[in-house]
Amino acid sequence: MPTFTALTTLMGKAPAEALGEAMERLNPEPTGVGVFEVEDGSGLWEVGGYFTEAPDEAGLALLAATFEAKPFVISELPETDWVAHVRRELAPVEAGRFFVYGSHDADKVPEGSIPLLIEAAMAFGTGHHGTTLGCLRALDRLISDGFEGAKVADIGCGTAVLAMAAARVWTGDILASDIDEVAVDVAEANLKANGMEGTVKCLEAAGFDHPDLAAHAPYDLVFANILKGPLVALSPDVTSHLRPGGYAILSGILNEQADEVVAVYADNGNNLVHRDEIGEWTTLTIQRNAAI
Repeated sequence: MPTFTALTTLMGKAPAEALGEAMERLNPEPTGVGVFEVEDGSGLWEVGGYFTEAPDEAGLALLAATFEAKPFVISELPETDWVAHVRRELAPVEAGRFFVYGSHDADKVPEGSIPLLIEAAMAFGTGHHGTTLGCLRALDRLISDGFEGAKVADIGCGTAVLAMAAARVWTGDILASDIDEVAVDVAEANLKANGMEGTVKCLEAAGFDHPDLAAHAPYDLVFANILKGPLVALSPDVTSHLRPGGYAILSGILNEQADEVVAVYADNGNNLVHRDEIGEWTTLTIQRNAAI
């Protein structure tokens, strides 16, 4: 099946997002629309759409003129085995003692590292995204400081790479949950691929809304690598499910959103221990106030 792309650039975030929304109403509809800042300090934003049939060139020209964007560049892409392509391009990731890799790089695992096999086909949660990488670095830092987690919850676990990282280091009650049942299946498959069946309990749940998550609380450590909105909404639940003095590693936060998240968690009785910026993403390590 052929794939077509339509790409343009324009100044400013708000116009770019509005153009992206307008593209979604085209006929034929795009299978996906992306809006990205060009990270060169120019203020330019790129807007692109993917189509499984030739897009409406007249409609795109009208949108470009309406939003004062450059004319769309339309291209037809050759059929590609994208998983094979990603496997070639996706290098292993080192985050302190942790080494995240695909099976095609099994021969590159350094001696003495803690290996975590996550296939490139899994996409988000491979460790390459700044949020996942930040969480792994934060976990590595806690371990180096002598912290031990006998009870760990990974909320919004995705591939469960964070829960698996904890299970590689500690034995105890380690739970991983996601609102998406497909993610739960992926998590189970990753545990099996790593020979870790039974070390992490995988659950389908929204936030902490599962009896098993309640039964194992309070936790020494909670991971929540989601987005700012859910993190803010979950702040009371994250706090109440932590033991006094317990830690939470929070990510999925844009750098400009971090102060708001810190403030909300402080209002719920948590102290900021560390913040780490990787690209446009911030990872926060917080600690529940031991006096609560």
